[in-house]
Amino acid sequence: MKIIKSIAFLIVILSGCVGMTSPEEQMYEILEKTVTLEEEFQKQQDPLVEHEQAEQDLYNQIMSLGMKDFDQIVQLSNEALEHAEKREELIQKERQSIEKAQQEFKKVEDIVPTIKDEKIKAEAKKLVKTMSNRYEAHKQLYEAYMEGLALDKELYQMFQREDLTMEELEEHLTKINEAYERVLAANEAFNQKTEVYNELKLQFYQQAGLEVSKDGE
Repeated sequence: MKIIKSIAFLIVILSGCVGMTSPEEQMYEILEKTVTLEEEFQKQQDPLVEHEQAEQDLYNQIMSLGMKDFDQIVQLSNEALEHAEKREELIQKERQSIEKAQQEFKKVEDIVPTIKDEKIKAEAKKLVKTMSNRYEAHKQLYEAYMEGLALDKELYQMFQREDLTMEELEEHLTKINEAYERVLAANEAFNQKTEVYNELKLQFYQQAGLEVSKDGE
């Protein structure tokens, strides 16, 4: 799966007094804590891709063998199953990280109504709506990915059946391809919403009079 984007980290230099008392500054605290909470989610991306690639290599090896190599097929499919289980662990960690960040982000919903400047308040509302949509997009991505993962595991178990027919295999591979098409579409939607959110967050900080310097994504 193409590595998904994370929310941007921003170094913020606050003008005015040191104490963070305004609604805008309170929002800044929460928004940047959300970034920190999503760091665990970002850490899962590289190992997730590595396990996916390892599975693909094993699958290619299996498909190059015939039934006379059944023992080797069983061995390779067991190895692929181990990688799939590792992927499941990683995707669960990713989901937990996103859910923690989402809980933190919800705190801004109580702060937005207290913003006095109507233009800034409008920006804040837009930001909240975009992030809510982003979290919903990740939920859909997670569900699609888990569906594809379950089908992968079924495939590796099917390879261990000596009575597996080509018709059964082709039918299952079609299901897998369709599942991962949904994953790619969900992944693209999540990335798009993340990019929009990062832009809106920068705009909100600038509208609120906070001097910001973009550090990365």
